[in-house]
Amino acid sequence: MTLYRTGEHACGYYPERIARDLVLDPRDPAVAAAYPNALAQGYRRSGGHVYRPNCPNCRACTPVRLAVDDFRPDRSQRRCLRDNADVSQRMTLPLRTAESFALYRRYLVARHADGPMAQTSEQDFDHFTASPWSPTRFMELRIGGRLLAVAVCDVTGEALSAVYTFFDPDQSARSPGTLAILRQIEWARHNGRPYVYLGYWIDGHPKMHYKSRFRPLQVLDGIGWREL
Repeated sequence: MTLYRTGEHACGYYPERIARDLVLDPRDPAVAAAYPNALAQGYRRSGGHVYRPNCPNCRACTPVRLAVDDFRPDRSQRRCLRDNADVSQRMTLPLRTAESFALYRRYLVARHADGPMAQTSEQDFDHFTASPWSPTRFMELRIGGRLLAVAVCDVTGEALSAVYTFFDPDQSARSPGTLAILRQIEWARHNGRPYVYLGYWIDGHPKMHYKSRFRPLQVLDGIGWREL
């Protein structure tokens, strides 16, 4: 299928750097069939676009994934699971509700108050989280019926891809972001998906450090997938 290269734009992680992406043609009806293999080649989905960084002077973004049968939680991750034993979960269709959208808005205002995402609309939410072709599910995490977090994940025959997670900012002490990844790993293991894709990792970037705590983490280099 056709592969496009975007124009140059500011990097979302290092504003002083110039970024560029490779994007699968979102209008091609074969994009859904190509998506699982694209994940294995280091691509990622945002809305209806499947992309991979192709920056002119930087290779900092490294695709990462977990082989779920090899994963063993460390002490803090085991404590996170134990402290959140009262949190229930269920997989749902990727449909916006008043409850999920309100939580999304609260999360963005708390985490990205100065950015354009804080002004998101219902249509922005729909276009960002899923697309008509994507194999997306929402993993809802609840405490006594109250929505704690939503993990947006794509489920293919071989993998689960952690696309985005948003949660109640007043419940940060529960480490809901970590919990969401741990629960997705558990779901993948129980449902026969050998890999969980975690997007991109940037060595030394503070917003990416948490990913390196999930071990053994696999990274995609110029040859193939290897353990970090």
